[in-house]
Amino acid sequence: MATNRINKLFKEKKKNILSIYFTAGFPNKNDTITTITELQNNGVDLIEIGMPFSDPLADGPTIQHSSEIALKNGMTIKLLFQQLKNLRHNTSGIPLILMGYLNPVLQYGIENFCKDAATLGIDGIIIPDLPMQEYLEEYKKIFDKYGLKNIFLITPQTSEDRIRLIDKHSDGFIYIVSSASTTGAKAGIQKEQEVYFKRIKTMKLKNPLMIGFGISDNKTFSKACEYANGAIIGSAFIKAVNNKKDLKRNINQFVSKII
Repeated sequence: MATNRINKLFKEKKKNILSIYFTAGFPNKNDTITTITELQNNGVDLIEIGMPFSDPLADGPTIQHSSEIALKNGMTIKLLFQQLKNLRHNTSGIPLILMGYLNPVLQYGIENFCKDAATLGIDGIIIPDLPMQEYLEEYKKIFDKYGLKNIFLITPQTSEDRIRLIDKHSDGFIYIVSSASTTGAKAGIQKEQEVYFKRIKTMKLKNPLMIGFGISDNKTFSKACEYANGAIIGSAFIKAVNNKKDLKRNINQFVSKII
């Protein structure tokens, strides 16, 4: 099996890795491929494709709203996979991660989901409400079979023992949630968050680290990169493309302000 693109990225680039999250089917149903292509063309290193869900527990108002719009637009996992069918003809190198919630994935069928995702060139999965024990006992073999990296999230409340356990069973990167709140709830990086980032950094984990939640501009991106390999931007990007006008221009302007 070929080297996973996530592993390849972190091997080749150690710092200032920019990951962008967007909601599939937002602002318009057929914007998925345009968004991915433009993000890659503008120098983004990693892309998280959000699979909209009616009850997104970890997401703040901005991403919740984008999910509602996407669902109204008719977005489903099945439609998303149809849209991604020829994706790798244009975006061969950039790692792609699907992010969503367990319920729609279970409805699709875990094995079918992983098989179809891998066929399309997806590299990893983030499912915030998938319990770690359940993943290890029931699904890890399936993820491994199709070469998909399962990305775990840690928060300021995650114990050191659990962080070590996550690090042991991970082989992609660890997603450091910057605060206990939902996405987009806080602006900027506070002092207590820096203390938390320092604590994680001094643990010398084997996996690369990416910081998400509250990253919105060059200042917060640069600050997060002091403590991790890179950072993830979601809500701020969703806001930037919300007006439905000239998606390519909006993406170009947003990314140019970050890097």
